[in-house]
Amino acid sequence: MPAQLPTGEPAPADGTLPPEALTGLGSRPFGVYVHVPFCATRCGYCDFNTYTADELGSSASFGSWLDGLRAELELGARVLSAEGALVPAAQTVFVGGGTPSLLGAQRLGEVLDAIRDTFGLADAAEITTESNPESTSPEFFDTIRSAGYTRVSLGMQSAAEHVLRILERRHTPGRAVAAAREARAAGFEHVNLDLIYGTPGETDDDLRRSLEAVLGTGVDHVSAYALIVEDGTAMARKVRRGELPMPDDDVLADRYELIDRTLAEVGLRWYEVSNWASDGAAACRHNLGYWQGGDWWGAGPGAHSHVGGVRWWNVKHPARYAALLARGDSPAAGRERLSAEDQRIERIMLELRVAEGLPVTALDESGTLAAKQAVADGLLDREALTRGRCVLTDRGRLLADGVVQRLIA
Repeated sequence: MPAQLPTGEPAPADGTLPPEALTGLGSRPFGVYVHVPFCATRCGYCDFNTYTADELGSSASFGSWLDGLRAELELGARVLSAEGALVPAAQTVFVGGGTPSLLGAQRLGEVLDAIRDTFGLADAAEITTESNPESTSPEFFDTIRSAGYTRVSLGMQSAAEHVLRILERRHTPGRAVAAAREARAAGFEHVNLDLIYGTPGETDDDLRRSLEAVLGTGVDHVSAYALIVEDGTAMARKVRRGELPMPDDDVLADRYELIDRTLAEVGLRWYEVSNWASDGAAACRHNLGYWQGGDWWGAGPGAHSHVGGVRWWNVKHPARYAALLARGDSPAAGRERLSAEDQRIERIMLELRVAEGLPVTALDESGTLAAKQAVADGLLDREALTRGRCVLTDRGRLLADGVVQRLIA
């Protein structure tokens, strides 16, 4: 058995991975994530690794970021081809952020060209970009569709103007709906709209109107996330000062049930706790790769990667990221080797979230007993357990984190 690397060790400057991490490369799903760290403004609830032009000043630019990205992708292809391994073609690509659409359609095309020239793209690869409705247009969607993108994910959050104002989102309520229609008109079969529920001041009717607006676009995928007040954000400071209330757990549960019921009525079924799709083809294959134990190279400032049980993460600041790559060094800030037990626990945490569930064989003896008790408590599906799988019930989805804790305790 290969020696285990210590948790949180420094990442080597050349980015090399231990030989055992490359074993089986290509037999698991492989994707490329690209992090675009730029935003026009900072939303009050967001704690992602993003920067506005004022925050960056002259220390970084779209151009220096793109140069760094190309260099990192070239590094990635070298690292993954070490020990005679065959670099797997990317089965999925996900360009996230931040606001990728701020780059413009031409640069997004260059991002895809850089991946194609280094890792390569598998036949029928799923290629997604996130976009802010305010920085898109019919021409934008036409151009990225021609460049090879197959899927678009749009940040809508809400159709209620006062909710967007509390979230400090810049787009007008109707713009996300218009952008989704423009994307479909450009030939995108797969379009996602993101919703956030539980914002202070949001009512049930606000959420119903948001859902009506989403369904009116004909999109085949919806993501809906409960608002989380993250430490260090502007919203957290407002909550601390008493200017906004904390989201209420009971209200969040009621809103989730409203979302699930409304989407199910029109044929959008949950395939992951926070995601609904019209069918298997509409599900986000890239994210399924995360949830089902795949490998991915995460490129860009602050991006995280995982290959063969080794996880690493890049430096966060775009200027530092670009400088490291300009001198030929890896941008990785640190890495860790997951033990077999670490990987087993993460598998339980992630696979339990998907509709297919988790095989009972992934549990130890105490976890198997806990699964049987969870069935008795209405949290896991009884019939699925008789078939050897742990599948969350509707109630179990509301308490998914608690179910996970039971199974790994």
